[in-house]
Amino acid sequence: MKTTYWEIDPAHSEIHFKIKHLVISTVTGAFRIFRGTLETNDQENFNNARIGVSIDTYSIDTNETDRDEHLKSAEFFDADTYPEIRLASTSFTHKKGDEYELIADLTLKGVTKKVTLQVLFGGELKDGFGRYRAGFEVNGTIKRHDFGIVYDGITEGGGLVLSEDVKIAANIQFVKKE
Repeated sequence: MKTTYWEIDPAHSEIHFKIKHLVISTVTGAFRIFRGTLETNDQENFNNARIGVSIDTYSIDTNETDRDEHLKSAEFFDADTYPEIRLASTSFTHKKGDEYELIADLTLKGVTKKVTLQVLFGGELKDGFGRYRAGFEVNGTIKRHDFGIVYDGITEGGGLVLSEDVKIAANIQFVKKE
């Protein structure tokens, strides 16, 4: 069976995260620099595809320069020591309709853990330049403590400054390699 190779089109893709701050609001951030591949042998759909993504930790952007610098510090992502976040699929399973489940090894701050993400296939088509494209929407939640991000500031009322849960949301467009 022939393997088909795809690459992320960063101009038409985005990776975001959301975390509760002071339990009263949500801070949204993004990683602006990333790359990735998808390989599949299934010509009918993307079932059992192999996916790999690499994210530049320094590219974090929360629309606040001071906060971004703090997030790059050892207290959070420790970007000087761990300049890359990696995701490598261990399974990509078609569930029903356009729904898939992605189980992957996520390596963040030197710690690798299995994560489960929900994926919605947006479709596949040929663009105006004759290249095939496929779009996916990815969502899930990770626990920051699982990856050694243990900043545990406490509010005056005794609550955490930051929630334990971090929501991940990505819109990824792949381009088929010829």
